[in-house]
Amino acid sequence: MVFKKVAVLMMRCLGISKQPTLPAPPAETAESSSIDVEICGSKGIRLSDGRFLAYTERGVPMNKSNYTVIVVHGFGSSKEMNFMASQDFLEELKICLLLFDRAGYGESDPNPKRSLKSEASDIEELADKLQLGSKFFVLGVSLGCYPVWGCLRRTPNRLAGVALVVPYINYKWPSLPSDLTKDDYRKGLSHWAVFVASHAPRLLYWWLTQKLFPSSTVLDRNPAFFSRKDIEVLKITPGYQLLSQNKVRDRTVFDSLRRDFVVAFGKWDFDPLELCNPYPQRESTVHIWQGHEDKVVPVQLQRHVSGKLPWIRYHEVPDGGHLLVYDSDVCEAILRSLVLGEDPPQMYRPQC
Repeated sequence: MVFKKVAVLMMRCLGISKQPTLPAPPAETAESSSIDVEICGSKGIRLSDGRFLAYTERGVPMNKSNYTVIVVHGFGSSKEMNFMASQDFLEELKICLLLFDRAGYGESDPNPKRSLKSEASDIEELADKLQLGSKFFVLGVSLGCYPVWGCLRRTPNRLAGVALVVPYINYKWPSLPSDLTKDDYRKGLSHWAVFVASHAPRLLYWWLTQKLFPSSTVLDRNPAFFSRKDIEVLKITPGYQLLSQNKVRDRTVFDSLRRDFVVAFGKWDFDPLELCNPYPQRESTVHIWQGHEDKVVPVQLQRHVSGKLPWIRYHEVPDGGHLLVYDSDVCEAILRSLVLGEDPPQMYRPQC
C-alpha cells in the first residue's frame, strides 16, 4: 500500500520514529536584555514577522561562554533533543549550546510560509537578537541540516564554523549521479512521499492517525532500519513523543511536520553539490560527520557529496549509525573540531 510506504518513509528515512530525547540538566542562566520574550516560562525571541521562536541553553551560560554553538534539531524533534557532550567538557571549553525549536516544533510558532530561505533566516535572526556577533557556529543534525545548507548558500560570511551531523540527502539534487541512486528504494519513496504530502494531505493525515493499521510499529528496533548501535540506544532511551498518534492528531503539529518534510525533500532553488568554496582563505571550516553503518543515509552517497565538495572536511565513525549524537566521544570530537579546529582522531577518517 502506497500510503503505508509513505508513512514509513517519513519516519524511517529521517530516523524519527524513535528519535530519543532525554533532556539534560539546564545550564545555569543569567539575566540578559537580549531575551525578547518569555512565554509560559520558555525563553525566546520575537522574529521580525511576529513569530515566537523558543530556545534553551546548555553547557555554560551564553554570556560567560567562549563559544556559542547554535544546534539545529531534526524532523520530529525539538530543542529538548540530546547532544551527549558532557557538562564537564562543555565547562572545560566554555561552550554554550544554543538549541531552539524550529518553526512549528515544541514551543515555537508555526510558519505557514516555511521555505529554505525562512529556515536559514530564522537562524540568522536568532543569532542577531541574542547578539552573538558578526559570526556564529552552527551544528545541524539529520534533517536539521537543510537549514544549515541554506545558511551556507545565503550567508556564509556569518558562519564561524559549520558541522553537518548525519545530514540527510535530497534525491532531487540535480548533481546526484544516477548510478548511485537508481537502485536506492529511498529515492522513489521520497518522490512519492513529497507528492502525497503536497497533493493529498488529508489522506496522509488519515493514515497517520487511524488505528486500524498501525503505521509506525514496524519500525521499532528493526535491524532493517537501524544499525546495531542505534538499536542499543533505542533499547535504553524513550522515543520522542511528538510523533505519537495523539500528537499528530493536532493539525498544527501535522501541518508543520508535513511542510518541513516537503521543503526538505522537495525541489530546491540551488544544488548544494555545486556550491563554491565560500572560505578560500580558510576563514571558517565546514565538517560532515557520517556513521559508516547508517541505514538512514547511505554512506556511499555521503562520500560522494564530500568528494564533490573537497573544501568540506569529511569524518566517518566506523561503527556509527544515524544516532551519532548519543555517543559522547563523537559529540566531543565534533565540538573540538568545530570550535577549536582540531583534527579528529584518526579512527574517524573514512576507510576505503
